[in-house]
Amino acid sequence: MKFKALQENLRKTLRHRIEDGDLTGLRLAEQTGFKQAHISNFLNRKRSLSLEGMDKVLNVQRLSVLDLLDPEEINKRASILPPSEDAFENVVLVDGGTAANEPLLMSMDVKDFLKFKKGFLRRLRPELEGGARGKWERFAALKVEGHEGMSMYPRLLPGATVLIDRHYNALKPYRKGDNNMYAVNRNGASTIKYVETAGRSLVLRPHNQAYPVEVINMEEGKGVGDYLVGRVCYVGIET
Repeated sequence: MKFKALQENLRKTLRHRIEDGDLTGLRLAEQTGFKQAHISNFLNRKRSLSLEGMDKVLNVQRLSVLDLLDPEEINKRASILPPSEDAFENVVLVDGGTAANEPLLMSMDVKDFLKFKKGFLRRLRPELEGGARGKWERFAALKVEGHEGMSMYPRLLPGATVLIDRHYNALKPYRKGDNNMYAVNRNGASTIKYVETAGRSLVLRPHNQAYPVEVINMEEGKGVGDYLVGRVCYVGIET
């Protein structure tokens, strides 16, 4: 990623903060010690900042260079997955908390690599809700343990491996007449359930009726797509 692109992303970030009412050009000038005209010219693409100037802005706005990088660019250049030259694609196995919260899956979080046919992955249809989710690494695999597996018996079992399509975070049936299974962000971890809504609540239903129905009250400003980690699109059960 080039320096010009970093500057442009910094402009966008600052302008968003100004539009949201969290910042003004005058306030930024006071924080950095620059003249207001200098800040205005930068925000309006009439001039650039030096490296020292960018450092000042990042520091006073509590930003990092990482905040200015394109996640897709990071993922391409720092991918933990080597390019696959055969008919299979590597998908990382992570824990439920990582799958629920991390847009990019880093090497320190990887438990294993699983292979899936490229043709199978390409055929899977996404259903995105919210623009930010499209920048997440699409597929992640999880190991379902204990009561989580039994709550969805016989569709799941403890120890089953599920493939999660994190670009499918909408309550839309993938196949007519069939209930999607979803990984759902519950208290920062992933739980596998059927999902429906009731007002401002998510209702998590197990397949096994011996297990209770759970309810998540959605926070103000959040929607269904913020809680759905993704659709379960493959289940592997060891025998």
